[in-house]
Amino acid sequence: MIILAATPIGNLGDASRRLVEALGSVTVIAAEDTRTTQRLLAALGVDNRPRLIALHDHNEKERAPEIVELARTTDVLVLSDAGMPTVSDPGYGLVAAAAAAGVAVTAIPGPSAVVTALAVSGLPTDRFTFEGFVARKQGERLSSFRALANEQRTMVFFDAPSRVAATLVDMAAVFGDDRHGAVCRELTKLHEEVARGTLAELSAWAADGVRGELVIVLGGAAAQEVAFPDAVTHVLEQVRAGTRLKDAAAEVSAHTGHSSRELYQAALAVKR
Repeated sequence: MIILAATPIGNLGDASRRLVEALGSVTVIAAEDTRTTQRLLAALGVDNRPRLIALHDHNEKERAPEIVELARTTDVLVLSDAGMPTVSDPGYGLVAAAAAAGVAVTAIPGPSAVVTALAVSGLPTDRFTFEGFVARKQGERLSSFRALANEQRTMVFFDAPSRVAATLVDMAAVFGDDRHGAVCRELTKLHEEVARGTLAELSAWAADGVRGELVIVLGGAAAQEVAFPDAVTHVLEQVRAGTRLKDAAAEVSAHTGHSSRELYQAALAVKR
């Protein structure tokens, strides 16, 4: 089978017993960076010398069929440089190919920068979205942020230290200076830091530069205070524009807090 294994995101002590056992027994490892995997084996005191196959963003499509075929007869451990494979890291294409070929896929759970940052952010954790890496170009960044302007769930982003100051300024421009967020830096490492505050405060904090691996957590938008009849009108407007009634009801529900089912039924009654 294919085994997706989470590796430490910083602190080596977070390597699970299952991960160490797997590293010590498998004969094939598909790794985002084989050099990083060799360093991990050495750091954990694992003397196994498995076959290492490079599996990264630039070759995953080509290597996936080979790895899937290998996994029919032997376990293949899949590693990213840090955290869980497939989460903003290589592996999704491989898993999809394995599923299509009927090859079993399992996981050794463990460290995740996404949920770790969410947990320590001090922001609501009951509902959240992971938005991946922030766009490099400002125009694309602003466009993606505008699409999320009314998102009520807490949002988690990855970003590069060289861009985070500009990212926070752009976030403030779209989401508002007073939107609360957190920048989590060097999670689980010696110099771990969590900066919390409004986007205006975080922009000022990052203005002189920030170092290290970063995760940005952003609070969601407040529910819009829209009366139920007005919400039904919004649903009907979307339907007239070509949106399916069910989808329109779900969209308006997400922005207003009104029941999607009740909006659907009320709009359907008006249509009839």
